[in-house]
Amino acid sequence: MRGIVMGDGEMWSRYFWEVDRLRNRWRFLQSTVISTRMYGGREQIIDWSTNGDGMLRPGTENEAYGCAGIAMGQIGGLPATLYTGELYDNSTGVIVPRKSEHRLPIWGFCSSPDFVEAVRTLDQKMNVTNATLIKVPFDLAHWQKVAAEKYPNGLPQPFSSDPTQWLFNGHPKGAENSLQVAVARLLGYRWPRQTGSSFPDCPALEPDGLEPFADDDGIVCIPAAGQEQPAEHRLRALLAAAFGAEWSAAKEGELLAQAGYAGKGMEDWLRNGFAEQHGKLFQQRPFVWHLWDGRKDGFSALVNYHKLDRALLDKLIYTYLGDWITRQESGVHSGEGGSDARLTAARDLQRRLKLIAEGEPPFDIFVRWKPLAQQPIGWEPDLNDGVRLNIRPFVEAGVLRKDPNVNWKKDRGADPASAPWFKVFNGDRINDHHLTLAEKRAARNVKGIL
Repeated sequence: MRGIVMGDGEMWSRYFWEVDRLRNRWRFLQSTVISTRMYGGREQIIDWSTNGDGMLRPGTENEAYGCAGIAMGQIGGLPATLYTGELYDNSTGVIVPRKSEHRLPIWGFCSSPDFVEAVRTLDQKMNVTNATLIKVPFDLAHWQKVAAEKYPNGLPQPFSSDPTQWLFNGHPKGAENSLQVAVARLLGYRWPRQTGSSFPDCPALEPDGLEPFADDDGIVCIPAAGQEQPAEHRLRALLAAAFGAEWSAAKEGELLAQAGYAGKGMEDWLRNGFAEQHGKLFQQRPFVWHLWDGRKDGFSALVNYHKLDRALLDKLIYTYLGDWITRQESGVHSGEGGSDARLTAARDLQRRLKLIAEGEPPFDIFVRWKPLAQQPIGWEPDLNDGVRLNIRPFVEAGVLRKDPNVNWKKDRGADPASAPWFKVFNGDRINDHHLTLAEKRAARNVKGIL
């Protein structure tokens, strides 16, 4: 059956790492893979708080849900991945066998060039329909034999070493991007299976022993600040615990080389490589933000976006950055070289962060699917709105080490007449809009009176 047609993907869907914990509001959403792989396309979640009401075609009666099968891309080379019963989007065609024992030979066929050739014999268009996927002839006996030879022990259990997949176990050792995973764990982030989510044949996980290394407030300064050790020391301690007997200076060098920083130090990677690589890995929706004052020898802090509420932003401004400023002032008084330039940069960063905390334009957050009375006042982000909208004040303030490749222009499609901003934007899905604190407060006061 056809997958979910949301009608407004920016409103209804997120990447799972944009939300701290996946409670009842969010459901996992299977999508396509770029190339055929056993378990992939497991990056997104969908807002199911309305059970699909408000979407263009939610497909709530889909018989594939809860079943095991194969998820096919419907464009180009028709890449395949195994399907385990989740909701899925309209770019995905799901094939569910009538008999469970036929899943393995069907997978063998669908993951082979033979399947693509058979489909293209019927339909040469770039985008094929989901119905076309099962019109091809299928030699069950042949593919049973092929499957028995290729998978003598059956299909492997669901697993992924890719941190952009729900199935990932959250441990740096064995991960495809060990340093990125280690930084995330140091900042207190945990993957879905570590916070209670489970999948067919892939249960939730118990603590893995790295929890004591997680920072309490999700703010880790790269230079020493606020009575805490420098980030590189703390990260190295976590990695040593994660790799155990395998950890050594050579192992550290190997991980840095994998990150493109061969022959360079951990601090160099944290200051100059982490942010850009983090953005690329996590689809330009970073959940660890690198804030800095613009100087490579200045103040830098890694922040877990999920924890950064107004109180913690104030702590960053006045405690961590305040401590750094005090040290630079002392350096100026003692004649320490470079202190005056670092002091100027740090004070300017503090000024910019205060503007974000206050939230006047252009340092405000605008959520186009929320009415005026529900717009954030100052820095009071709703994680459910996603990174794209919530990171905007920090981009506008110029305090990120690497800005994500995000735009706030018009989203695809048009809003229905019932949308909060329909009359303002003539139905266009505009994100580039700013509201003053006075406008927001007035709207909240009117709502309270009514």
